[in-house]
Amino acid sequence: MLRSGAMSVDEFKIADPARLAPLPGMPERGVFALAHQVQQAETSALVPHANNIVILSWVDLVAERHGDAAGAARAELAASGRMWFVARHEIDYLAEAFVGDELLLVTWIEKLGRTSLSRVTRVVRATDGVELTRATSRWAHVDLATRKPTPIADSVRSKLMA
Repeated sequence: MLRSGAMSVDEFKIADPARLAPLPGMPERGVFALAHQVQQAETSALVPHANNIVILSWVDLVAERHGDAAGAARAELAASGRMWFVARHEIDYLAEAFVGDELLLVTWIEKLGRTSLSRVTRVVRATDGVELTRATSRWAHVDLATRKPTPIADSVRSKLMA
């Protein structure tokens, strides 16, 4: 799991759903969001905006927390011999985030297949609703012993979309 050495995951809090303005393509259900304030340690060394690798780690973190909320925590999956593997990330960096900016990291499942899913993630500045980052990721549910795709449990499927 990619993490900035300076990133404290405790600083990310589940966002109040009432704070979420509709985003393009956002469904009415199944949306999960975290609130976060950009820290100095998350910026690039030469340009004082959020580092692209840090933003990618935010995309991973909000996916992880959404999975936790749906009963598919990574530690529990690993203990049962399964795990989510990223097959693809596509990220558009639309605007900059600066130290002190309050952000909303918003994610939802766009498509849920038998053994994989497509996830949408948006990073939005909370104060003005400007969309800073748009990401689409494909995740495979993998059997760790065989390294082959395995079905996503029905209980997890329903919670991811709720």
